[in-house]
Amino acid sequence: MVTQTATLDKEKNTDRLLQQPRAVWAVFFACIIAFMGLGLVDPILPAIAVNLKATPTQVTLLFTSYNAVMAVAMLITGAISSRIGSKWTLLLGIVTISFFSAAGGLSNNIWALVGLRGGWGLGNALFVATALAAIVSLTNQGTAKAVILYEAAIGMGISVGPLLGGELGGISWRGPFLGVASLMVIAFISLTLWMPKTTGTNQPNHKTTLADPFKAMRHRSLLVFGIGAALYNFGFFSLLAYSPFVLHLDVHGLGFVFLGWGILLAITSVFVAPKLQVWMGTVKAMALMLTLFAVILLFMGLFTNVQIVMIVCVILAGAVLGNNNTLITTAVMNAAPVERSTASAAYSFLRFLGGAIAPYTAGQLAAIFNPHVPFLVGAAFVLASVLVITLNYRHIHHVDQRTAHSH
Repeated sequence: MVTQTATLDKEKNTDRLLQQPRAVWAVFFACIIAFMGLGLVDPILPAIAVNLKATPTQVTLLFTSYNAVMAVAMLITGAISSRIGSKWTLLLGIVTISFFSAAGGLSNNIWALVGLRGGWGLGNALFVATALAAIVSLTNQGTAKAVILYEAAIGMGISVGPLLGGELGGISWRGPFLGVASLMVIAFISLTLWMPKTTGTNQPNHKTTLADPFKAMRHRSLLVFGIGAALYNFGFFSLLAYSPFVLHLDVHGLGFVFLGWGILLAITSVFVAPKLQVWMGTVKAMALMLTLFAVILLFMGLFTNVQIVMIVCVILAGAVLGNNNTLITTAVMNAAPVERSTASAAYSFLRFLGGAIAPYTAGQLAAIFNPHVPFLVGAAFVLASVLVITLNYRHIHHVDQRTAHSH
């Protein structure tokens, strides 16, 4: 009887999660396509190095320029969206991504491509920060379920992206760039048709200033999660940007490996992370996932020359990262008494700073020392994020209560 009741409750929760306004599904669909861009490019990194006669370190700059511009641009997203509205900010982001990805696919040298990826990062900043805030404000199911939807879209985009990138990359390294541009046109049409004009339900009550994200960082809880995410992202992008060079697989092989990575990321972010929140609490579950990720990076550093170990570690990392992404995003949305768009901008600024430093550093560490070092250093940074979170537990434990109320 208890089992039947639990099953019915689970089915009701799933039904409620799926009963969203059409505008939420429009943003959800656009998120899937936007995040395909990350996975689409990953399998072709070695091919770009060969075709543009670039070193692995130079190719990792594609992630560095992308994340650096995105980090800084996050600070202006709130000021823009509070003036022109969520819908127009999302559309502006989509147009920017489409333009720079298409231009990247037509470029002929690595430095032009690095610069164009920076422009792509600008578009992604406009889209990503606004998309999360839009889903949270438009949903009728509470913050926690909105975050699950957002992370599900990210997971689906990241999981499908590598497979499509591998197939398009098998034709030409330019294929994935042009593919992203084409897909963003579809996202633009869906948002134009399905998302309503900005109203009081999805627009802040006042115009956000450029100083607001910095003011938000005065809240210790938000600052702790931001710094923790910056450290954790160092390990994340060390894996993402450098592992393709040591896996020694062709574009199709890399596509399938990162497909497995993305599928586990999607599954855990939607189905496992919420259970971990209930079982352990958000903060403790986050610390556990980060510790497991550090262990995976340590194994990758120790067994860099063993291909099967590296493949298994990359795929398993997807499960840990999916859990952690949902946990930390939920925590940030409940961390401080500021508008969610401002909280997202402040947190994302810090998070992507870590993502900007990591790829180039990983390439340099491998060039100066050996291919093992980027993963070992990444593991150390992830462990540092665990320390930051656990040592500041008294400043952030309140997110567990707020998360429970938002379900």
